[in-house]
Amino acid sequence: MTTVLVVDDSPTVRELVSEHLRQQNIAVVEAFDGLDATEKIKISVPDLVITDVVMPRMNGYELCRWIKNNVKNKNVPVVMCTTKSEEFDKYWGMKQGADAYITKPYNPPELIDIVKRLIRMMAN
Repeated sequence: MTTVLVVDDSPTVRELVSEHLRQQNIAVVEAFDGLDATEKIKISVPDLVITDVVMPRMNGYELCRWIKNNVKNKNVPVVMCTTKSEEFDKYWGMKQGADAYITKPYNPPELIDIVKRLIRMMAN
């Protein structure tokens, strides 16, 4: 079964994203910020990470860099899902190693399509 780590400091957003994934038979692990996410990744590497950008302790850009610079999990796809919608924000997210960048409020079918596409790419 595919496992996705959902990282967001908003419990409501975490639950919404998690529910959309579970409806697709995707297992979900949740983290409340980047630091919490790194601890969970050290225990068990997920198949994909969906992260907010603006979070306390460790933001989504820092989390993405940490994932992509760590040999054990550098191939884990990262999807940034955030309210930061300026072109520079998207550019900076992709520069940190994000594999996809979508803005909130997000379109659930679009998010699911991106997740499935990235997981298929990793399987090949």
